[in-house]
Amino acid sequence: MRPARLPALDDIALEDVFHALSDPFRLAVVRRLAAEGEASCQALEGDRPKSSVSHHFRVLRQAGLIRTRNEGATHMNALRREEIEDRFPGLLACVLSKQDG
Repeated sequence: MRPARLPALDDIALEDVFHALSDPFRLAVVRRLAAEGEASCQALEGDRPKSSVSHHFRVLRQAGLIRTRNEGATHMNALRREEIEDRFPGLLACVLSKQDG
């Protein structure tokens, strides 16, 4: 498996980040990664179809929110917290502090 490409820090656009976070599943993934540090796609997918989960992770990667690394046949995901904080100070703290309900 080839490594997933990440956008450079300067190429991360706020509108892409907001789009990625607008989906409840993707927002939940970001919150879980913030809490757990790193997790496999399988651990985060719940009962969703693999194709749907792949799409959501691609959106999160393209927005610059997560990085994915290969560990054998497993994809491990982590939040790019420090990089996002550098690019958009306070954004993740705000997003992560707001809980639905």
